[in-house]
Amino acid sequence: MRQLLLDLFGIGDARPVFEPNRPPAPASQAPAAPDSIAIEPAPLDLRQALPPAAFNHPRANRRIVLGPAQVAYALRRGRRRTIGLSIDADGLTVSAPGWTPQAEIDALLRQKSRWVLEKLSQARERHASPAGAPIDWRAGAPLPYLGRTLTLQLDPRLRHGPAGAVLEPPTLWLGLPHDAAAERLRDLAQAWLLRQARRLFTARLDHFAPQLGVRWQRLTLSSARTRWGSASADGSIRLNWRLIHFGESIIDYVVVHELAHLREMNHSPRFWDHVEAVLPDYAERRGALRDEAVPRW
Repeated sequence: MRQLLLDLFGIGDARPVFEPNRPPAPASQAPAAPDSIAIEPAPLDLRQALPPAAFNHPRANRRIVLGPAQVAYALRRGRRRTIGLSIDADGLTVSAPGWTPQAEIDALLRQKSRWVLEKLSQARERHASPAGAPIDWRAGAPLPYLGRTLTLQLDPRLRHGPAGAVLEPPTLWLGLPHDAAAERLRDLAQAWLLRQARRLFTARLDHFAPQLGVRWQRLTLSSARTRWGSASADGSIRLNWRLIHFGESIIDYVVVHELAHLREMNHSPRFWDHVEAVLPDYAERRGALRDEAVPRW
């Protein structure tokens, strides 16, 4: 019979599994549910005694109590130097060195419990509504651009066609008649955003590539729903044009991330060392990217 592994080294709000000077429970009395268990090895009756997890990763293999919530998370062990916490639509993933004791992982989770629960709640909200508010294609409507908000306005005196958009912050003027259909506003605004994205992304690639000691060859704009960028060994970079809605600090993180892949085509510790050498605060920028909601088109 496989043995249940208990965390005996909890801190903070965790209740100790064993208490000194307390008589042992009668043999007929079930033991108290531990604060952290390995989901798969746990005996069936003990697993059923636990309340359902408030946050349940689809590939969870560990469970822990964080404040008022049970969190079932995916633990991955590998060749790395530090413990990493990652939260997305699936839930919490913990990446840890193979030698790290489980008690140390759980202690870190309890230490970061407020952050973990906050980010899990935000991820759940984004998953329930995966995109931000829809853009209202009419005169006077807001349009997110570089972390700020532009106001769409129409001016039929402007040149029509792809060039018929003029930025006069905080207004984006579109060369369309006042009774133009919403689809025409959308198409003209998108064409303008695509041009701005290519111009800005190219400039940031040129800025950061020498700092990473790499050379990029070609930029392609993508409209992927679940990926912000990618890099190929031949120097090709793909960046999602919708990044243009976000602030420049977030755009720079994605640009550096993809350029770093030209040094390391993986997410090894050496890869993150390259990213950190250029952006020491990359973790904060990465978290800000996860918190952003893309407006619905």
